[in-house]
Formats: sequence, structure tokens, C-alpha cells
Amino acid sequence: MPLKVYDTLRRKKLLFRPQVKGEVGMYVCGPTVYDDSHLGHARTYIAFDIIVRYLLYRGYKVNYIVNITDIDDKIINRARELGISPIDLAIKFEKIFMEDMESLGIRRANMYPKVSDHIPEIIGMISTLIERGYAYIVDGDVYFDVTKKTDLGKLSHQTLDEIRAGARVEVDERKRNSADFALWKKAKRGEPFWESPFGQGRPGWHIECSAMSMKYLGRQFDIHGGARDLIFPHHENEIAQSEAYIGEAPFVKYWLHTGFLTIKGEKMSKSLGNFITIRDLLNKYEADSLRLFLASTHYRSPIDYSEEALQQATQSLRRIRDTLDNLGQAIRVGNMVVQGEEEKKIEEHILAFKKRIFDAMDDDFNTAKALAAFFELVRIGNVAVSRKVSLGLLRKIRDSIIELGGIFGLRLETVEELPEEAKKLIEERDVARKNKDWRRADEIREKLREMSITLRDYPTGTTWFFEKKDRQDKRTSFQGKIGQRI
Repeated sequence: MPLKVYDTLRRKKLLFRPQVKGEVGMYVCGPTVYDDSHLGHARTYIAFDIIVRYLLYRGYKVNYIVNITDIDDKIINRARELGISPIDLAIKFEKIFMEDMESLGIRRANMYPKVSDHIPEIIGMISTLIERGYAYIVDGDVYFDVTKKTDLGKLSHQTLDEIRAGARVEVDERKRNSADFALWKKAKRGEPFWESPFGQGRPGWHIECSAMSMKYLGRQFDIHGGARDLIFPHHENEIAQSEAYIGEAPFVKYWLHTGFLTIKGEKMSKSLGNFITIRDLLNKYEADSLRLFLASTHYRSPIDYSEEALQQATQSLRRIRDTLDNLGQAIRVGNMVVQGEEEKKIEEHILAFKKRIFDAMDDDFNTAKALAAFFELVRIGNVAVSRKVSLGLLRKIRDSIIELGGIFGLRLETVEELPEEAKKLIEERDVARKNKDWRRADEIREKLREMSITLRDYPTGTTWFFEKKDRQDKRTSFQGKIGQRI
């Protein structure tokens, strides 16, 4: 079955045909680093992590880019509240974000470009838009003239009048149109700024993604993703300025957006104050439990958070691990009896469930249907143990569960023992953490990573797993062998 994806712009599922056969360029809007990441962020980044994993599984070479917004009004305002510099605040929360992504078992993107490192590219793009008549300067600010793009609103399916009426910006009489958006903001007293042909200032929000995505993926690329609330105005404006800059369309072939994560039907967000941080949740549940919970709903659909749902996901994770334990025990005993017809039926079931998983994932990455088939495969594992089938078939089922679980980012492989040196380092790190010597604890974590061992901390102990090298680009994948808590 060919892969189909739902394109937000054209509002339908389309055959997936990347610009370069076998290669995918993918850009997902990253965080504005001014606070801890919450479960709404986890929903988006786990969803796209699964998409990347499946594309890699299908044999694509994926160039995956996630940006970091490290200069923004929210960062400046939060830094002022805390009495620290915006740069220090951004560095702090960027580090926390990266640690959270690692704790969630999310593969590292090929690159995490930061706005502050790409000011020349941003200034160059703004200058070109001014030269071509799409942007104008007013007292050090630069605005994009929305009337110059006749197809503005095509992503959010709004007319220009509707966009003007719903413009969520402060009224500025200097602008030609109420919906014109900032490309460059004139520096205010006490704010960070860069020199530019337009005066001292900093980039507007939308222009950063256009500049960075084009630098690393080219003027036109395959997939642009983000949460649903970015469709308007962020992605809408991004399309307008990008296509004005390159002089052709489309800027992006497929637009993918994740549904909201809600609590009691209300969107989870920092502005509403109803958010749960990733760190708080991982103090109670494993990342794989969260993955199962999120993957149980299609990425485009809203999902409502509840403790009950997380507990059910935890039980499901235990069920998978118990099945793998049973299969492993049966393989170690090695006294199975071959049941000819029974084995043939089980083999047919395995193939059927695998096909259902692939068909579901090929249908716009439908993890909900894929997981249902995956749990049928888990059930077959227990049936095989009870029916005493051959060792070869037991190994095949076990390996299939581990392999296919990897598509969802589940880390299911087990190993018996850690190297002695690693054990001693983990024990030393545990003492350092108890003594709140975080610097030494971080040094030990990095040393273990050099040994291809990654740690994850829980209240009940530390989980470790070996890293693997990706077959295609040799980058580190966090889909490795997971060790027991110690």
C-alpha cells in the first residue's frame, strides 16, 4: 500500500511523493524556550518522532530539522520578571527542553538551529522582500504587506477580509493594513538587538522559520509540521513571505498538523495555566506509557488527558513486557514441541497483523489502528507460548514485537548485565545526585553516553539503555536496549 498523508492546505489525503526519491526534508516548528515544556509539546514532538521513525523504517533518508526560538517577546518578558538576561533564560530552558526530549525517547533531529545564530539569513530575506515590494519600513520596523499576496489565507482557508477582522495584534496606525505582520522589530530600551539596514532590532516571529527551513532544506521541501494552533497566523504568514521570496509555489509540499491535547476538553497551554510539565509527568509514569497513550489517538485528532488513560497505558506497557518475558523464558527453556498446523496458522496471523500495522501507518500514520494490530501480535505471542510451538517461531514473534514496537518508539529489548565500569559510574552518579552535585552527575552522564549508554531517572530508580547507530545517517538513535532499574 502506498503511503498517503493528509495535507492541511489541500484538505485531503495525498500520495506521498518527496521531491527527491527516497529522501525526505522535514521541518517542525520547535519551542520558544522561556519555560518548561508541557504535555502539549510532548504530543506534537512524539507524533512527529513516530512519523520520522516510520519513514526511516520504510527506507527513506530523512533530514529532520527542529528550530529553537531563543529570542522573542515571551522570552524578554519572562527574563525581566526573573531579573536575568534573555540570553541566559533561553540557554537554561533550551537545555531543559533537550533533556525532556531525551527523557521521552525522542530521536535527535539532524539539527536544532537557533534564531540568534541565523540573523544574517533573516536580514537577507527581509531585504529581498523589501526590494520586491512585499515589505515596507516604518520607523525601524519592517512589515509584510498582506495585500501583495492574493492567495493569503489558503492554508487556514480564510479570505483577506476575515484575516483582517480576526487580526490578533495590537492596533498600529503606522501599518498599511491591520493584518500586516512584523518581519523586523525595532529595538526597545533594554532589549537585545542586532544591527541591520533597517536599524537596531530583532526578527519577527514568522520570518525565522522561513529563513532556517530554507537554509537547511532548500527553497522548497517536503514536510512542514507543527501543532494545529500554528496554522494561523504562523504558518499562513510563513507561506506568504516564503513564496514571495522564492517567487514560486509551493514552498512546502505537505503541511502536517497535530491536534490539541486537552484537559477536560480545554486546550492545554501555558497561557491558560492548565498545563502539566513533561518532567512532572515523568516523575509518575514512564515515557513509553505516555507514548502508548498518545499513539492511541490519530495525530490529527484532539486527545483528552486523564490519569485513568495514563494508568491504562501503563497496564498495556506491562502487558507487552510480560509477553516478551514469557517468550524469553520459553526460548531459554527450549523444550517446545512443534505443532505443524498450529504453527502454520500462527505464522499466517503474524503476517496478517504485520500487514495491518503497515497499512494503518501508510494511511496518514494512523497509529491508533496500527496499535490495535500490534496488540493482536502481542496476544499471539502468549498463544504461541501456551501452544508450545517451535523455538524458531517463538524467536520470530519476539523479534517482531520488538522491531514493530520500535516504530512507536517503544524500547522493549532487554539485556542481562551492565559493564562493571558503567555500574560503578552509575553508583557514583547516584551519590552525586543525592549530594546535589549536579555538575558531577552531568559529567558522569556524558561519560556513559560516550560508552553508548543513556540514562533515564525515575523516582523508583534509574533506567539505562544502549544506543544504536542509525543505518542510514549513522546518527544516534534512542531506540536501544533497555536495562532494568537499578
